[in-house]
Amino acid sequence: MTPAAVEILPAGRIRLVETALPELSGRHRSAMDRAWEEAVRANPALFDGPVAALTGLERDGSDGLVLSWARATYRYRALRRVPDAPEYASLFVSVVQPADDGRLLVGRMAPSTASPGRWQLPGGTVEPPEGDGELDFTTLRAHAARELAEETGSDTPPDSLTGWLTTRGQSGNVGVMFTAPPRPAQELCDRYAQLVRTETAHGDEPEFDRIDLIGSPADLERLEGPLADYLRPVVGAHAAA
Repeated sequence: MTPAAVEILPAGRIRLVETALPELSGRHRSAMDRAWEEAVRANPALFDGPVAALTGLERDGSDGLVLSWARATYRYRALRRVPDAPEYASLFVSVVQPADDGRLLVGRMAPSTASPGRWQLPGGTVEPPEGDGELDFTTLRAHAARELAEETGSDTPPDSLTGWLTTRGQSGNVGVMFTAPPRPAQELCDRYAQLVRTETAHGDEPEFDRIDLIGSPADLERLEGPLADYLRPVVGAHAAA
């Protein structure tokens, strides 16, 4: 996927609307289940937990978006491996965490994750609220803060995160980006190192097996491994700002 395939959308206002997940045919559901089972055999760390699948995106004025979503599970992603099957885009959040020198923190996904070796911003797929809970901008921001802490060790209050922009990739996946307050570069590295020590001592594998600080799109060239489709344009937008 090329950077040109990623669209940067306005994010001044975001409204989320819950919808029903479209029904699958019996043939597609059986094929999805088989594809999921194959994926789990290849990576036993995968789990079929709840996710918010993106079912629609509409512009709302000049700076607003309406995101429609439905309750699904991770196995629906296996439909991407099924010929002629409907695809469900993902809704995710990411955090732009700058160092005090302007560089951005990026991480490489560990081998046990769904995207091993991929470099990306801290963040993750949005989970639906429990019960009758509402999925709104405040929920997205809290989820982004939790992902930042779990992946990098930087514990930032949700209220300190600021909505910045939204991206839509070629496959339709939509990411809501937040910016965090700058921290000293050494502090970011130290917090991540402490997280690794703690999780390793508990027998767990950190979601990021490595982090780096990136100052411009040109710095991405030295990273070994694939990049999240949004990473280059987002780093470019931050550098330009």
